[in-house]
Amino acid sequence: MPEFDADRFAEAKYVDYLTDLQQAYKNAFDRMNDRYDSKLVHAIDQEVLNESEPFYEGDGRFRLELPDDPADRVTSVVVSDEKLHGVLEAYAETVEREIARRFGFDPDEGSATAAE
Repeated sequence: MPEFDADRFAEAKYVDYLTDLQQAYKNAFDRMNDRYDSKLVHAIDQEVLNESEPFYEGDGRFRLELPDDPADRVTSVVVSDEKLHGVLEAYAETVEREIARRFGFDPDEGSATAAE
């Protein structure tokens, strides 16, 4: 894993950090799959998060930008908008935390100092 460089993340995330991002998404998927309906988690993963974009916000925090109209993208399962938005929000937060963790930050601390 290359050392995390906040200044290079935006331009190099899909080159230098791709493996780490993939692992963070996988870890988030596994966590969500343990807590929520697996069909819904899979649908969100394949139909929404496949078009998401991670951004480094500074201070050890990441933000996941979702595609427009994520509820309209989920077509493989029948789910209420309320449930979908709740699970999607939890999933996005889990991905953000897993990315932070993968790059050595403590997502609970939110500090720019990598965890030892």
